[in-house]
Amino acid sequence: MSPRQITVLGECVADAFTEPASTSNELALRVLPGGGPANTAVALARLGTPARFLARLSGDVFGRLFRAHLEASGVDLSSAVEAAEPSTLAVAELDEQGQATFSFHAQNTADWQWTAEELKRVDLSESACVHTGSLALVREPGAAVVEDFLAAAAPRATISIDPNVRPLLVDPEVYRARLAHWCDLADVLRLSEDDLELLLPGTSPERACDIWHAAGARLVVITRGADGALASLDGERLQVPAVATRVVDTVGAGDSFAAGLLHHLGARGLLGGRLTELRLDDVAEACRFATQVAALTCSVAGPNPPWQSELAQPAPAGRA
Repeated sequence: MSPRQITVLGECVADAFTEPASTSNELALRVLPGGGPANTAVALARLGTPARFLARLSGDVFGRLFRAHLEASGVDLSSAVEAAEPSTLAVAELDEQGQATFSFHAQNTADWQWTAEELKRVDLSESACVHTGSLALVREPGAAVVEDFLAAAAPRATISIDPNVRPLLVDPEVYRARLAHWCDLADVLRLSEDDLELLLPGTSPERACDIWHAAGARLVVITRGADGALASLDGERLQVPAVATRVVDTVGAGDSFAAGLLHHLGARGLLGGRLTELRLDDVAEACRFATQVAALTCSVAGPNPPWQSELAQPAPAGRA
C-alpha cells in the first residue's frame, strides 16, 4: 500500500556547526539546513511518503538553502509561505558523544509569524496525518494559530506532536502549560528522554505515559538514545532496542525516528483517524523501523536522514 500524504508544519532552521578555524581569533561555521519539523519532512519524503511542508521560508541566503534542500529531497513546498522576515539561526556545539547544545538567534524571524489567514488556505483533504512540534508550538505570535489549525485538522487527520523542548530559547514552563492541551489534540506524542526530564522532572517514563494517556494521547513514544525506545499504546507498553551504529552526532535523530514511525504506520494504512485500528504489534514493527532510520541519521554529520534505498542495508560506520 502506498502511504498517503503527511503534512508537516513548523520551522526550518540554519544549523551552524563550529569547525576549526585558520587562526585563534576566528570561528568557522558550517551551515546545514535543519529544524525539527523540516528534518521530519525531509526524512518522510526520502522514505517514500508524500510529504508536504507548511513553512514560512525567508528569501534570504538561508531560506534559499532551505528551499533547495527540501525540494531536492522531494518535499512538497506548494503551501509554503514566502516570508519577508529573516531565517532562524542555531549555532551548535558538539560534545565527545556527538550530542549538540544549541544557541538560537530567533528574534522576530520568519518561522513564528503564522497568521490564521495563511493556514486557513491549507487544504488537508489529501493528508492522512498532520505532524508538528518544537518551537512552532510555543513561539508567539504564531503558536496559538498553529494550535487552532491542529484543532481544526483533528476530526479528519491523525495528529502527531513532538515537543522537542528547547530550554535555552523558551522556558520549559511554557511547554508544561500547554502540554495537556497538546495531548488532547494528539493521537501520537513522540519525545525524548531529555524532553521528559524537562517536562516532568523526576517522573518515570512509565508514569509519564500514563499521565499523557489520561490527557488524551493514544500512542506515546519516548526515545532513549542508546537504550532504544519505550512505546505505550493506551497503557500497553513495549521496549524497542536501539540499532548499533558508530555515532558521528545525534542531530536530527529524534526527527528521523518520528518520520520512520509515521512512515511505517502510514504505509500500512493505519493513519488517517484516531488510530482505532492500531495494535501493539503494529507499534512494535513501526518502532523497530524507526530505530533503523534514526541509527542511519546518527552515522553521518548533521540532520541528514537516509533514503529508502539505504534501509535495505545495515547501519554503516558512516554515510556519504
